Amino acid sequence: MKFYKHLYIGDTVTNPAKIKWKLKHHAGTMVYVITVAHGNDQLEIFHSAYLKQKYYRYHPPVIVGIASDYDEAVNIVVKITQECLEATGDCRLKEYLKQI
Repeated sequence: MKFYKHLYIGDTVTNPAKIKWKLKHHAGTMVYVITVAHGNDQLEIFHSAYLKQKYYRYHPPVIVGIASDYDEAVNIVVKITQECLEATGDCRLKEYLKQI
């Protein structure tokens, strides 16, 4: 797994270091991750169980956020979008995340 250097962590996430270790080692954990999308989309939200698929061992996503539930993950995406809009004046999230 690849983690963003300024990883966004949800307020209700306990022990983020342990969660990062579990994600890196493909162990089971019950969190939602926010990743940089590979296509034209900006960001993706999905359950960490998807990362146990063989595809993600060979094509690891860049994880920019970790949340304990889906609603918290959406709030993190909103926060990233607001920060991007204030800093750059547009919503090119991929470019913004590369800059900071």
